Amino acid sequence: MRDVLAEEGSVMLGSRLKRLAERLQAGAERIAGDCGLPTQPSQMPLLTALYREGSMTVGDAVQAMGISQPAVTRILSRLVEMELVETSRDARDQRSKMLTLTARGREAMELAETVLWPRLRAAVDEVCDAPALLAMIEGMERSLAERPLDGRPNGGLAIRRFTDALAEDFHRINAEWIEDMYRLEQTDLDVLRNPRARIIEPGGDILFVEDPALGIVGACALQKTGERQYELTKMGVLDKARGRKAGEFLLQAVIARAQALGCDRLYLLSNAKSAAAIHLYEKLGFVHDAAIMEEFGRRYERCNVAMLYRP
Repeated sequence: MRDVLAEEGSVMLGSRLKRLAERLQAGAERIAGDCGLPTQPSQMPLLTALYREGSMTVGDAVQAMGISQPAVTRILSRLVEMELVETSRDARDQRSKMLTLTARGREAMELAETVLWPRLRAAVDEVCDAPALLAMIEGMERSLAERPLDGRPNGGLAIRRFTDALAEDFHRINAEWIEDMYRLEQTDLDVLRNPRARIIEPGGDILFVEDPALGIVGACALQKTGERQYELTKMGVLDKARGRKAGEFLLQAVIARAQALGCDRLYLLSNAKSAAAIHLYEKLGFVHDAAIMEEFGRRYERCNVAMLYRP
């Protein structure tokens, strides 16, 4: 059976880390039981916070552990039932609940520190380079605290699918770069003025990249030219979006979309004057191909570069 999470790479990172955490915690729970501890791994962070820092409020515990208040409350409820933690009202603020380790809770933590943790450290060190992994996790946590995942990449670039409302953006973006570097040919005008009829309806697609501050800044089309064959065409990014890596972000999405459409042969036609674009194409897996030039490139006046996607 194929490992779906592993095959999808970083897209499934959160799910894969959750799976790894479940495996680690299951093993830790069995080791804890063998050491005579009645606790579960999910309860240890709160017990540890109280053991290290002393009595604290629920709000303090939320800050110390970096998890939600409902999660802390659920863990606390179970620890109170197990008589490992007791609660009281804060003398300074009757609205706040103070959490304190009981004598039994302190005994459990002393047992954990003496018997459980050395065994867990040795077990984890046998599986991975724990210091390096922890440093990487700390870096990710710090980065996500500064800017959450939904605010990335590069300030929140997003891919949008074609709608008729975006047809004018498709025309505007491509007309800008074509007229700046070349001249609009009749075949360009036919596609830019009729994207639904020329691209979408025959089985292709158009994707856009949107910047949260600048709006739609780039577009790229997949034009179906044969059975399981597509031309990557009309890719442009506005000058005002330079430096945000919007083009690379868009191109990656278009390649993924071509694969989702069942594309076996993805090619593009360009001109050597578009040096930056050609460098990007090469970076993401396109190679220069004389056969593509001979088959498709001769019909375009400005075409002197033909490339085929070979990841």
